[in-house]
Amino acid sequence: MSKRDLYEVLGVSKDASEGDIKKAYRKLAVKYHPDKNPGDEEAAEKFREATEAYEILKDSDKRAKYDQFGHAAFDANGGGFGGGGFGGFGGGGMDLNDALRAFMGDFGGDSFFGDIFGSGRRRRGAAAQNRGKDLQISLPLTLQEIHDGCKKTIKVKRQVSCDSCNGTGSRSGKKMTCTTCGGSGRVRRVQNSIFGQVVQEAACSACSGTGQTVSDPCSSCSGSGRVLQETKETISIPAGVSEGNYLTVTGKGNAGLNGGGYGDLLVVIKEKEHSIFERHGIDLITSMDITFSEAALGTEKIIHTLAGKLKLKVSPGTQSGKILKVSAKGLPVLNQTGRKGDLLVRIVVMTPRKLSREEKELFKQLSELEEKPKNIFEKVKDAFS
Repeated sequence: MSKRDLYEVLGVSKDASEGDIKKAYRKLAVKYHPDKNPGDEEAAEKFREATEAYEILKDSDKRAKYDQFGHAAFDANGGGFGGGGFGGFGGGGMDLNDALRAFMGDFGGDSFFGDIFGSGRRRRGAAAQNRGKDLQISLPLTLQEIHDGCKKTIKVKRQVSCDSCNGTGSRSGKKMTCTTCGGSGRVRRVQNSIFGQVVQEAACSACSGTGQTVSDPCSSCSGSGRVLQETKETISIPAGVSEGNYLTVTGKGNAGLNGGGYGDLLVVIKEKEHSIFERHGIDLITSMDITFSEAALGTEKIIHTLAGKLKLKVSPGTQSGKILKVSAKGLPVLNQTGRKGDLLVRIVVMTPRKLSREEKELFKQLSELEEKPKNIFEKVKDAFS
């Protein structure tokens, strides 16, 4: 099934401003969010589709690529949109989990959740569980690592639960009900406006929205329940990933407040430049220099690929700029075993800059043997002969 135009998905024109695009997406996200439409697959798909459109059009670079190339700029072969869940990378656009994660990153604030769920959506009180924040790091990879797939060990600085107080923040392990919010974790403020009184609700700053405070702070974490720690994580990278793909490592983000769970670690792929190869989707491009005589007579040359060396035959009369294709010597297609791109070899016929006396003489002899261009009279004579 062909994909819809992204501007059409959001219901905006192609010259829409960034603000118009954000406003249109916000309206659709409120309407179709899965938590507001439980079990409604059609609504979930519309939410996913709108989020994918917004994630591209909100970014000026991605928007420019889409305007020029359409959906082809983000297809599987182009290394397009983004990753999948733990252990996998997406190649054909974002799934619903990607959409929910992107939505949280863009509109995770209380006011937006109020639009979707109403004021009673969030759990309140001293037992409120606050999931920790997701962390994001960049992981540079060489083309060889992308070709082969690899395991990488990374260092991550993150907030972990304090062992001294078991994450409570209290030396005795006990907490008190917050006197500011009465244990609800929320406070209301009344403001006067031209429309009358407006009631705004926000997280209580005294207890960070947990509904509880600490009277005897833990000395190890100063009452926060969390300490900063550097951890090492070993992750497996599948072959064929692209710049911008990400890997989700579940539960390796920051610890949550008040005994809340851990967030996730998002590992974003960055691609290092290669000294020989230039990447175009799943294909690789390289150049090979040959001499005049090799171009005229033909030759066999040893070339380097990411899978090793091989012989490449150059036919007699090959011109500079000609592209020779070596099938299946490019990059693997992500999550498609056995499929690979091609290696494209651009021929460059080298012109010698310095010639020895002997070489000059040989070129003069060659010049005399070359066919001279005929003048107009000779061409007419040939035509009637």
